Amino acid sequence: MPKKAGNQKRLLFVVNNPAFFLSHRLPLAIAARDAGFDVHVATMDGPSVPDIVAHGLVHHVVPMSRSGKNPLEEIKSIHALWQLFRRLQPDVVHAATIKPVLYGGIAARLAGVPGYLAAVSGLGFIFTRPAQRFDFLRLAATTLYRLALGHRNSRVIFQNGNDRDVLRKAGVVRSEQVVMIRGSGADLDVFRFMPEPDGPPIAIMAARLLTDKGVLEFVEAARMTANDPSGLRWQLVGSPDPGNPASITSDQLEQWKRDGLVKCLGERTDVARLYQQAHIVVLPSYREGLPKSLVEAAACGRAVITTDVPGCRDAITPDVTGLLVPVRDARALADAVVSLAHDDARRQAMGRAGRELAESEFDINKVAQMHLDLYVQLSGQGRQPA
Repeated sequence: MPKKAGNQKRLLFVVNNPAFFLSHRLPLAIAARDAGFDVHVATMDGPSVPDIVAHGLVHHVVPMSRSGKNPLEEIKSIHALWQLFRRLQPDVVHAATIKPVLYGGIAARLAGVPGYLAAVSGLGFIFTRPAQRFDFLRLAATTLYRLALGHRNSRVIFQNGNDRDVLRKAGVVRSEQVVMIRGSGADLDVFRFMPEPDGPPIAIMAARLLTDKGVLEFVEAARMTANDPSGLRWQLVGSPDPGNPASITSDQLEQWKRDGLVKCLGERTDVARLYQQAHIVVLPSYREGLPKSLVEAAACGRAVITTDVPGCRDAITPDVTGLLVPVRDARALADAVVSLAHDDARRQAMGRAGRELAESEFDINKVAQMHLDLYVQLSGQGRQPA
């Protein structure tokens, strides 16, 4: 293991999926490296790992199942993280997504990691489903969060106030731990403001093709507006996720392609260009932390239509940068899209306001600096029991 140079501090990112690290955390890692940190990344194995290494970051593979149904496998994940922390001796661990936050927090306390930063980008189904008289899973999850976030030198980043309030009410986080950062940021030089293109309006959705992203409502809204006189067109960017129980099936996707109501573009790396060629960005999700797709839409100067749920509502200024619609309501979604498709002036004014919002709140340089400040704070107190 390479030694740290002099007083150099070691920062370790722990993320479940290597592709997610690249799409949501890479700019933070690069900024930390450029600021003098020795940066390491721990994820599951996957095809995106070589891309992480190609950016000059040290990568470590850790076992982490996606389902969480086998308790023995989950314990193995915590043990593997504990071993890695003991060997690497990071000054700060930055964990993102649910399992790394939970397991990384527990392992960090056991290994005596000096500083711990947890990024809560959504609480998942257990905290969003209707309350039950006795909810064992919710009780177990709350207990795990208490263990994970109980580190004495830690901060917890929330992307929306609802998630913060849920965990604060449950006694999981202390007020002094809480940091609010609205999303993962966007590169405003890549996601540039562009005037709308000529031609019939295009409504576009870019997301994993999961039912809880609202993809079924998106397709149904396209069906409802098939003969709209504006010539409205619908585009869907993304692919099924077979490892996720909420994923649509390949058969469903093929049927949508045959129906022709939605143009299915698959996985794409040119989302900025696709947004710039569209008129309205849509995300009818059931719940989010703070969706990166809507941050990037604002940066491109596109009006947004999304659901009135935690995370999604936090990504826009309602009736200024976009519109909110009820969750799971394809009719309301269709009506909202049609209303903006027929109102060029309002839609374009929302796009300009969205760009202003992105410049003030979502600039990746500002987001990276906020994280750097946290890394410095958490790494400055020396090695101590957690």
